[in-house]
Amino acid sequence: MLHLSSVSTGGEAPRHVKVLILGAGPAGLAAALYAARAELQPVVLTGTQLGGQAALTHTIENYPGFPDGVGGAELGDLFQRQAERFGATVEFDTAHSVDLAQRPFRVQTDNGEYRAETLIIATGASPNHLKVPGEAELTGRGVSYCATCDGWFFKDKQVVVVGGGDSALEEGLFLTRYATSVTIVHRRETLRAGAILQKRAFAHPKIRFIWNTIVTEILGKEAVEAVRLKNVQTGEETVFPTDGVFIFIGHTPNTHMFVGQLEMENGYIKVDSRMHTSIPGVFAAGEAADPHFRQVITSAGMGAAAAMEATRFLAELSK
Repeated sequence: MLHLSSVSTGGEAPRHVKVLILGAGPAGLAAALYAARAELQPVVLTGTQLGGQAALTHTIENYPGFPDGVGGAELGDLFQRQAERFGATVEFDTAHSVDLAQRPFRVQTDNGEYRAETLIIATGASPNHLKVPGEAELTGRGVSYCATCDGWFFKDKQVVVVGGGDSALEEGLFLTRYATSVTIVHRRETLRAGAILQKRAFAHPKIRFIWNTIVTEILGKEAVEAVRLKNVQTGEETVFPTDGVFIFIGHTPNTHMFVGQLEMENGYIKVDSRMHTSIPGVFAAGEAADPHFRQVITSAGMGAAAAMEATRFLAELSK
């Protein structure tokens, strides 16, 4: 489990910090490690998801140093312990507004206000929704965006997975531990997932595929009972019975707080090769600024780079 500081700024004067990091996923915690080793006493605000999206992944097999794989939550815990060892502080707090007009940057959180000499944005991304009838109404009652969180509830049941990328296949394979069958619905006729995942999925006796098809409605009264499917080539519609719907169709960066303050493109914060944003002293890393790779290892690398640049920025100011 990730451990949290009990420090609170509620009801107190603004808290001044040299490096404030928004987000406690791989990017944020890697940034914390590097900033802490530079003796900058960074503060990390976790937001609502401890460990970021990676913490929800059952097994991460492509992070170097773990030849047998590592649990996402376990890896996040290791990241945090290492950062805290060198003096980082991790706090269970969520930023809800920022003012980047001048330094120190002002960040309002649930517990108070921070004034930050430098800011590292590592707010990650949130899962996309289908935005079809029944989805919102049945979320938590058969509709899920996290197999690791909810797979156990579908023991001996039939489930549908929507998507065709790495996440869809990873989570679909995980669901075979519990479900009697896993049907992957994909809007195209080929998958985007990596070759190894495809090989495993195609070979698994519990997994089947429905190609060139989208979910247009999720049906059920008290819980999910079926999905309405539409073939995108023929237009044919069918009702497919299922006990659960797991949706893995990508993510949207959590960057709404920075609209109008930082240069952005398609919702992602624009950074240069050194993680600099359009405002000096503000850096961004991980999925909030990465529309291309979106991997744990690349997010961690971006976080390390952002912290190194923040260290250089502060050093220049002190000359």
